[in-house]
Amino acid sequence: MSTVTSTEYDGPLGPILLTFIDDALVRLDVAHDGIDLARAEISQRLGVVPEPGAAVGEPLCAQLDEYFAGERRTFDVGLDWRLVRGFTRAALEATRDIPYGEVASYGEVALMADAPRAARAVGTACGSSPFSIVVPVHRVVRADGSIGEYGGHPEVKEYLLDLESRVVRDERLQATG
Repeated sequence: MSTVTSTEYDGPLGPILLTFIDDALVRLDVAHDGIDLARAEISQRLGVVPEPGAAVGEPLCAQLDEYFAGERRTFDVGLDWRLVRGFTRAALEATRDIPYGEVASYGEVALMADAPRAARAVGTACGSSPFSIVVPVHRVVRADGSIGEYGGHPEVKEYLLDLESRVVRDERLQATG
């Protein structure tokens, strides 16, 4: 029997609901419409109400703190892919190869996922990712370089891209200065 828990993380983007099945992250939800709605949505998707469980989420909360402080580039958390179907998983896994502080187009990610004609499907996959931030779908942009809608919240994508580019720029300045 699996244990489903959730914990809240309060970061610079607002409240984030982290939901785990056993020790693996099943969903990271930037709760734009509130934690209660995010909790109701994940309960409906999983068919069970997650129990409060701060302990299982503590390592990821610490990693999110480090990421937002510019001290972490990747996340070390197990992922439970049960909410991901079909090509979406290949597309999301391909985004994990986009280096911190860089971007790739939807078409480039389609190539990385061995589906060169699937740029639109990559957009759909990124828009439905249950692992926002941890799986860096924010690094995927339109062919013209514009950032797109990011689930109706382009300001979040812009914040994440700006954070990463600022960290990379500052590191380069320190290395040359």
